[in-house]
Amino acid sequence: MNKGEARSIAVVGLGYVGLPIAVAFGKIGPVVGFDVNKKKIEELQKGIDRTGEVSKEDLGLAQVRYTSEPADLKSTNFIIVAVPTPINDALQPDLTALQKASELIGRNLSRGAIV
Repeated sequence: MNKGEARSIAVVGLGYVGLPIAVAFGKIGPVVGFDVNKKKIEELQKGIDRTGEVSKEDLGLAQVRYTSEPADLKSTNFIIVAVPTPINDALQPDLTALQKASELIGRNLSRGAIV
């Protein structure tokens, strides 16, 4: 990123952690909120948060463009990854969602972007 270049943020994963982060940054400036769950995106576009983490008012105030299109990540230069890493009975994390998100981001990463 060059000095003076506009900074743009994306949050990948709009669950209990990612959505509040996207909304908080969205109160300051435009944010791309990405999730692979198209139904979740449709609900967020209508102001519905099934996690209950963010109020309808805050969803309306935030400048978040909700999308499930990976190519929309190309317009951003800071990407925050907030996908689930649940643990199993042996207390080992399941990194599947993180691996898939990393691959998706890698295919849609702009030169100089920070993840």
